[in-house]
Amino acid sequence: MRHQVNESPINPLPMTVWMLALPIIASEIVFALGKAGVIGGAQGVGLRLTALQFTAFAPEMIQRMWQVGVVDWSQLYRLLSFSFIHVSFTHAAFVVAFTLALGNMVAREFRPWAVIALFFGSAIGGAIIYTVIISALGLRTEPLIGGYPAVYGLVGAFTFLLWARLAAANANRRRAFTLIGMLLLFQLVFGLVFGGAGLSWIAEVAGFFCGFGLSFLLVDGGIQRALRHIRQR
Repeated sequence: MRHQVNESPINPLPMTVWMLALPIIASEIVFALGKAGVIGGAQGVGLRLTALQFTAFAPEMIQRMWQVGVVDWSQLYRLLSFSFIHVSFTHAAFVVAFTLALGNMVAREFRPWAVIALFFGSAIGGAIIYTVIISALGLRTEPLIGGYPAVYGLVGAFTFLLWARLAAANANRRRAFTLIGMLLLFQLVFGLVFGGAGLSWIAEVAGFFCGFGLSFLLVDGGIQRALRHIRQR
């Protein structure tokens, strides 16, 4: 078989996926330059901390709005911004890796705007559900920071695609949930070994279900395609 001379050996990623990952990559470059003293002067070392303060999602924000019955529009950006700033380079690196890998697979079946809607919808949904649950249970509030709720939304979309394919093949659909089970088990073990697990896993699991649920609406063919697979035996 003759190979294309100009064919790239690397499978190019969709621009939509890069649009989600590049802000995280760019912020880490800025933080590294600040830590090295290249930018920001003496305050460069604290650039990450400053960014965390300006972008983190605090559940108290939603709780306060609910109590007073007034929407603070000037703070709602945090429902999106918390997904792009991370507490460390390692934290960011894992999120970027998952975003590129899962985003690439999801983008094969979803339109570009739908991939963005999945990412942001899962981040927003994860943050709101997280706030509702910890408020209802009276748990100590912890700010959300990092892209894991959004990434878990992509996991939810990928799970939906597997679930639909298994349904079409008349196979056991529960196998589609193997990936989320493995990720949660890994996270549990990681948290037990290294500590600092916190309550953010609630937002991540919520992000997964938001991504899975949104897929019924956002996948090409929409609800009709999903219902067709559900009815198949």
